[in-house]
Amino acid sequence: MNIIESHQEEFRKAIDFLKRDVQTIRTNRANPELVSHILIEVYGTKTPLEQLATLSVPEPRTIVIQPWDKNVIKEIEKSLTKADIGTMPVINEGVIRLILPPLNEERRNDLVKVLHLKLENARKSLRAIRDSIRDEIVKAERAKEISEDDKYRLFEKLDKATGDYQEEVKTVGERKEKEITSI
Repeated sequence: MNIIESHQEEFRKAIDFLKRDVQTIRTNRANPELVSHILIEVYGTKTPLEQLATLSVPEPRTIVIQPWDKNVIKEIEKSLTKADIGTMPVINEGVIRLILPPLNEERRNDLVKVLHLKLENARKSLRAIRDSIRDEIVKAERAKEISEDDKYRLFEKLDKATGDYQEEVKTVGERKEKEITSI
C-alpha cells in the first residue's frame, strides 16, 4: 500500500512554499525576492513586479528595478512605497533603485519573530498533511484493505517521513535566522 508515497507531493509543496516564503524576509543583503512578489496595479490588473521589470542586485544593499515599459514606473513606485519594505524608491532615468539601510538590532529581532511565525505555519501544514494520511490509514484498516500490523508499520513510516520534513523546516529556519542576525 503506497498511502504515504501518494502524499509526498503535498509534503514537498509545503516545504517549497516555506522556502519561497522565507526569501521575502529581509536580511542584511539585498535580494530581488524581497520585492518580486509585490503586486503592481497596471493595465487594469494586479501583476507581480517580476513580470513587469528586470530585478538585479548590483551591490550588497541595492536592488535595481528596470521596468520594461517606462510608463508603469509611477505605479511601481506607488506599490513599493505602500509595501513598506524599509526604504523609499529612488527613480533615475527610467530605473528604480532601492537602497536598503543596515538593519538595527530591534528590526532584526522583529524579522526573526516573523520568520518563526512562518516556520510554525509550515509545521502546522505538515501536521495537517500527516493527520490526513493517518485518517486514510485508519480508514484502510477499517475497510480491511490492510492489516492492523500494516497500519502500525505505516504509522511508523509516516512519523519518520514527517520527522524528516520537520527537520528540513528547522534547517531552513536556522539558515535564514543566521542570515538575518549576521551583520
